Amino acid sequence: MFSLKLVVGTLEIGLMYAIMVLGVYLTFRILDYADLTVEGSFTLGAATAATLIFQGYNPWLATSIAFLVGFIAGIFTGIFHTKFKITALLSGILTMTALYSINLRVMGKANVSLLKARTIFSDFEKLPGMEKYGVLVLCSLTIVILGLLVYLFLNTEIGLALRATGDNELMIRSLGVNTDIMKILGLALSNGLVAFSGSFVAQNQQFADASMGIGMIVAGLASVIIGEVLVGTSSIARAIVAVICGGVIYRIIIAIVLQLGLEATDLKLLTAVIVLIALVTPGLKSKFTAFNGGILGKGDQYANSSKSN
Repeated sequence: MFSLKLVVGTLEIGLMYAIMVLGVYLTFRILDYADLTVEGSFTLGAATAATLIFQGYNPWLATSIAFLVGFIAGIFTGIFHTKFKITALLSGILTMTALYSINLRVMGKANVSLLKARTIFSDFEKLPGMEKYGVLVLCSLTIVILGLLVYLFLNTEIGLALRATGDNELMIRSLGVNTDIMKILGLALSNGLVAFSGSFVAQNQQFADASMGIGMIVAGLASVIIGEVLVGTSSIARAIVAVICGGVIYRIIIAIVLQLGLEATDLKLLTAVIVLIALVTPGLKSKFTAFNGGILGKGDQYANSSKSN
């Protein structure tokens, strides 16, 4: 049932989507901002890269440009929220809605095929020893480098200011930090990573579609929560490892369930169930710990009273 090819393919897809999850982490956990722009910027990255590659541009350049356009999309969301005082949820919805039409304009149609086109993966697979596992190696290197860069950035002065903006905006503003700039920067970096992920997925699947970003925010949140529950968040480094692992684990769960016979049309329902379980688990875990602690505490009290008698 689970062949080596299936396992490798699942890991490849999981690592590609882990880039998107890393972007969601920046807004959802670092900035405490639920950004729905993700659903549009993911498709924007895929559409941009696919269109440029289809027109004959270098795929590595096309992938870099995908990050740039996602970065710009995040800037617009940040401006809507900080300068026009639109709520976080609505500003993301506005950008996401606008991006649907923009993505169609970029592609010129509902989807773009990359069959037999040169991609970053086809280039990497031409390297010695990369014929079989080139995609997996490239995705692994990319997520490790991006995770390291995010970790280093979050420990810089600007990164610390970004983290403080999400933790206590009033406090960090009183210290002279421009929190509006921090929010715009965080949203831009987040959506840049999301679009970068979209460009990887489009090149791997050899097509870009106008609807491929639907549900990305839910999948991203599910991956973040799953990773945090299983790995923990005691430090920034551990949190970054957690969200990357969460992205891969989420895709593994999807692959297992599909192999067990679930219809592909039920994936959205499955995603909702996974998110629900991931959200409920920490609360249940804390209640269970507290309950056990209470029982043990009563047992100790009983033992002490018995000794005193």
